[in-house]
Order: sequence, then C-alpha cells, then structure tokens
Amino acid sequence: MFIRTLTLCLAVLCPVASWAGKTCYSPEDALAHQNKDICVSAHVYDVVELADGTRFLDVCSPETPDDKCRFTVMSANGDRKTVGDLNQYRERDIQVRGVVRPFAGRAEILLSDARQFHGGAEKFRPNPALLHGFSAEDGRTAFTDPALKSGKHRSVFQTAH
Repeated sequence: MFIRTLTLCLAVLCPVASWAGKTCYSPEDALAHQNKDICVSAHVYDVVELADGTRFLDVCSPETPDDKCRFTVMSANGDRKTVGDLNQYRERDIQVRGVVRPFAGRAEILLSDARQFHGGAEKFRPNPALLHGFSAEDGRTAFTDPALKSGKHRSVFQTAH
C-alpha cells in the first residue's frame, strides 16, 4: 500500500516539478520564441470578452497603447468549459504555458485548458485534414494502412492443403 501511494505521489509531482525548473519569459521576451512551447509570466490587467465569446487576457499596462501591445493570451469560446472563469486572474500575476503563435502582427498563446496555468499542455486538437471521411459509426479506421488490406499477398493460412 505504501509503495502504491509513493508511486502515485511521484507520478503527480514529477511533471509539476520538471516544469517548475523551466524559465518563464516576460511577454516581451516571448516574442522571440514564436512557435515554441514556453512558459510566460505576466500580470493580467484586464479580461476582455468579444461578442462571439472569445476572451483575451490583457497583459499590457493601461499606459501602453493598443498598437504597441505585442502579446496576448486568447481563449476561444469553445474552450470556456475547460478553461473556466478568467475573471479570477484580473489584476493578478500568472504563469501560463503554451505555444507562442503569430497572430495579426502580435504574438499570442492559445489558452485551451486551465492546466496551462500549472504547467500543463494545451488541449490536443486533431488535424481535421487527416480525419477526412472518418466516422466512428461506420467501423472504418481514420487512416489507410496498407498492412490492414487483404488480397495483396497470398496468405499461408488460406491455402488449400
């Protein structure tokens, strides 16, 4: 029982401990790390919500003009359930992990899961081009694997003796 508990504790704490040692960059420094999975440490001045439900964590000070603000954290409306209430981060310092992506002349991190505030990765999103024509109801695989096709080679087990 003790070993099981110890193993469980290590499994939970090791990923958090490994992330804790990583460098968190400021929003200004994050611009140099585009298309990389990094930690960004910032102060949230405001939470802005658009009419379509998209939310932004405003990490630029009120004195900074909007055209000079080069970094933001964005959360899509579809991720509202997994991200949770962002208003709790208003006027607080945060650390968020994610891939820094260029967007409209700025850089942003897509916030898709609350675990990103604790070193976790973004929510996995499958590539829709690879899943073209896939339906879980028809029993076919989501991809074409030549090894799964029959009739290409004569099987030893199907020969008449």
